[in-house]
Amino acid sequence: MIAIVDYGVGNLFSLKSSFAAVGVEAVVTADAAVLRAADKLVLPGVGAFGDAAQKLRDSGLADVVKEEAGNGKPLLGICLGMQLLFDKSFEYGEHEGLGLIKGNIRPIADVIPADLKIPHIGWNALQLTRETPLFRYIREGDYVYFVHSFYAADCDEAVIAVSDYGAPLTAAVANGNVYGCQFHPEKSGDVGLAILRAFCEEDAR
Repeated sequence: MIAIVDYGVGNLFSLKSSFAAVGVEAVVTADAAVLRAADKLVLPGVGAFGDAAQKLRDSGLADVVKEEAGNGKPLLGICLGMQLLFDKSFEYGEHEGLGLIKGNIRPIADVIPADLKIPHIGWNALQLTRETPLFRYIREGDYVYFVHSFYAADCDEAVIAVSDYGAPLTAAVANGNVYGCQFHPEKSGDVGLAILRAFCEEDAR
C-alpha cells in the first residue's frame, strides 16, 4: 500500500487517481499509524515552503516521515514535497526542511535569464544524469510538467535529472530510499505514470 501524506497541502486526490491508473492502491491519510503500516510514502505539496513545513510539523507528521524514511521505507517527495526533503529553503526568509537530502532550496531567479517568466510553468524535457530505478521506464528527453519558482541547489550528489530553463535546474533527486521530483508525475501523462509505477515496484529502492 502507498500512503499519501495529508498535511493540508497538495494535489492529493489527483495523485491517488494516478496510482490507481497503474493498478496500485493508495490511501490519503493523516494517520501516523497508517503511514507506519504503509509499504511506501508519498509527500506531496504546493504553495510556500515555510507554510508547508509548519503545517507538516504542526500535524506531527514531520517526525513520522523522517523516522520511516530513516528506517529504509521508500519515500517520494513531489514538487514542494521534494523541496521539503532538503535541509533548508530560502523562500521568503529561511526555513528548515526535513534534512533527508543535503542541499538548499533557492530562487530560480538567481540563475535563469531575466527575460524568462517566473514561475517556470509547463512541459520540459528531462536530462537524466545518473541511473536510478525510478527512471527505468522512461528515456532521455521525455517531457514532464513543472510549476515552480524555486529549485534544489547545493545537492550535486543527489541529482538524478535536470531540466533546462535558461539554466540546468534540478528536476529529480535520490538519496538511498528517498526520492524527489520537482515536476508533477500526476500531471505528466504516460511518462509520469511510468515513474510512479517504477516507484511502486519492490526493488525501486
